[in-house]
Amino acid sequence: MEEDLRALLLDVPAITELAGPRVNFGRHPQGEPLPALVLSTISDREGLTLDGPDGLQRARVQIDCWAESYGEAKRLSRAVRERLHGHAGGGFRALILEAARDLGAPESPGRPFRVSLDFLVTYSA
Repeated sequence: MEEDLRALLLDVPAITELAGPRVNFGRHPQGEPLPALVLSTISDREGLTLDGPDGLQRARVQIDCWAESYGEAKRLSRAVRERLHGHAGGGFRALILEAARDLGAPESPGRPFRVSLDFLVTYSA
C-alpha cells in the first residue's frame, strides 16, 4: 500500500511542481528542502466478516504537507486532496478524506508550516 500510495502522489504534476520527489513515509530526511510530504500509517487492520478475513485492509494514513510558507503548505494539501479523495483503482478500493487540520503559524521564526490530512484507505491485502 505504501509504495502504491506514494506512486499516486508522485504522478500528480501539481504535487511534484511543489514537492518534487520529496514524498516519504515516516519522516522527511534532515537537510532536505521543503515543501515535502510526510506520510504516516496511523492504523492498519485486516477486514473481517463473520466467515473470516475479507481480503481487504483498512488503514488510516496521515499526510503532512510541510512548507516554508502557509500558502505553499495549503496549495500542496489541496493538490493531495484533489488526487486522493474519492480515488479507487489499482489495489485501492477507496481513499476517503476523513479530516484536515491547518496547524497555523509556527511558534518560532524559521519553523515550517504544516497542513495535515487524514485519509481512510481501503485496499486489497
